Amino acid sequence: MSKTATATKAKSTKPIVDSLKTVLADSYALLGQTHIAHWNVEGPAFFSLHAAFQTQYEELFIAVDDIAERIRGLDEYSPGGLKTLASLSSISELDAEAIPAKDYVAHLIECNEIVGASLRTARDTAAEKGDPQTEDLMIGRIQVHDKALWMLRSFLKNL
Repeated sequence: MSKTATATKAKSTKPIVDSLKTVLADSYALLGQTHIAHWNVEGPAFFSLHAAFQTQYEELFIAVDDIAERIRGLDEYSPGGLKTLASLSSISELDAEAIPAKDYVAHLIECNEIVGASLRTARDTAAEKGDPQTEDLMIGRIQVHDKALWMLRSFLKNL
């Protein structure tokens, strides 16, 4: 590919890559917050939440790899490192302290909503730019987070 063709391709994929970097950072932040909830949750729902949070953060670990590899597939470098990813994410962190289990769940609902919004932006950008592979990846991720939101919200019902 000529330098001009490479530059044109990079320019056309830049909005996709930028949106994927946000998805990557938000997903990594959610992974971290879910892991913290897994470690620190207490109370009568400990066993069920501890197991549910583990299932979620393990799934997210695979997902961030898929997202980072999609960025590489678009011939860009994936951001990494906690400081860099934190600067790219709008997800807030919980302090390591005793809080009710329902507060962990509520926080993870907020985090999943942020990731969902990032995913929808990336999906729409990919569709607009004619990148069905990225669009498909984002649709799959949206389904995962919609299911997680359903489960987390269901836990909070009638509390």
